[in-house]
Amino acid sequence: MAALSAEVIGMLAFTLLAFYGVAGWALARTLRQEGEKVEILEHQDRMDTYSPEALAELREWIEENPNDPLVDDARSQYNECVEVLRQTDRHFYDWSDAEIERLDSV
Repeated sequence: MAALSAEVIGMLAFTLLAFYGVAGWALARTLRQEGEKVEILEHQDRMDTYSPEALAELREWIEENPNDPLVDDARSQYNECVEVLRQTDRHFYDWSDAEIERLDSV
């Protein structure tokens, strides 16, 4: 049986450490985010579902696709998020008061 060279062993070690390091980081980050969501929901019964960027993209899509069969569902989701943002004190995404005040229902 041939012995593995130092380079091969080094690359294997690096690959395993990189894989498990990234996987561990992703798991820890996800668990922290889910913990934040649980904490928010313990204090209020609703939570924002879109980031400012995502909600802006959803509004843009609604305005550009008025005849799409899914536009009513998208409009409903958009308006619900706006309502939640106005009725709740704590938000998961980074919303400023000014951003929330500028939102209009569609």
